[in-house]
Amino acid sequence: MRAVQLTRYGDPKSAIQVMDLPEPDAPGVGEVLVGMEYAPVNLNDLLVLQGLFPVHPELPSPVGNEGLGRVLAVGPDVSNVSVGEVVVLPLYSLTWRERLVVPASGVFAVPKPADLQQLSMLRINAVTAALLLSEYADLHPGDWIVQNAGNSAVARSVVAIAKSRGFKTISLVRRPDLIEEMITDGADASFLDDEGSFQQISSLVGQDRIRLALDGVGGPAAGRLASVLGAGGALVSYAVLGGEVAASVSILDVIFKNLTYRGFYLDRTEYDAILPNVIAETADLIASGKLHVPVAAVYKIDEVGRAIEHVQKGGKALLSLGG
Repeated sequence: MRAVQLTRYGDPKSAIQVMDLPEPDAPGVGEVLVGMEYAPVNLNDLLVLQGLFPVHPELPSPVGNEGLGRVLAVGPDVSNVSVGEVVVLPLYSLTWRERLVVPASGVFAVPKPADLQQLSMLRINAVTAALLLSEYADLHPGDWIVQNAGNSAVARSVVAIAKSRGFKTISLVRRPDLIEEMITDGADASFLDDEGSFQQISSLVGQDRIRLALDGVGGPAAGRLASVLGAGGALVSYAVLGGEVAASVSILDVIFKNLTYRGFYLDRTEYDAILPNVIAETADLIASGKLHVPVAAVYKIDEVGRAIEHVQKGGKALLSLGG
């Protein structure tokens, strides 16, 4: 069985090897054997390879934070999935390999027919977007949300899910050529992420209060989001795509507008109870074509180094692991 094996923490490309590993054992009680189809190469995967993520598998170890596969066999006492079903894997299942055994309680069957490549990205990006929209502000149809990193996979998912729930979105981007693309993809408005655009946002929103701001960049970009939030609004940081781990948020905004500032991390037990409904909601949006994240390239397992390079330069890359 082919697998991407992490041999040491460090440079993502030199720290891994594609190896032949023994086939997994037959699934035990409450377990399923899954044949992998696709696994994204995410930025958080690269953080794992560098040893900079909260997940630290004991080395040597396969890696891979999310993915999609087909159930090949089920162990005793498994009732939530059956052989042949397409399933989303639990977080941090070490998915960059051809086959694996995982607890059945953490897998979720997804709709058929649907785009398997899109479904393979559901467990992190789409679920993150759905939770960001539901867990930090009491939003109602017609409410405005503003977000930076507007062309990221999470932000595109936010737009699709927000539209399905009746919310309005403003997506901030760092390149002028992306503005029209964001509008075409469903954002109600899109502007450059700079100081000059925030008067335009105020003019657009008018008396409507922006209740939620989603920060995937960090640094001064987080502070710019806080500056357009209405009284009692919430700023939530979920990534640091800009590379600055410190957020430059005005204390005066926090004090006088009574803002809340929270951090989001997907792997929290507080989300366990609502996760099945969130996965069902986002999977249905993917199956209907309403939620779609552009995939720049798909690589075979032996091309994992090229996939990593692609992600480091920008763009969504997947590993193709199935037959």
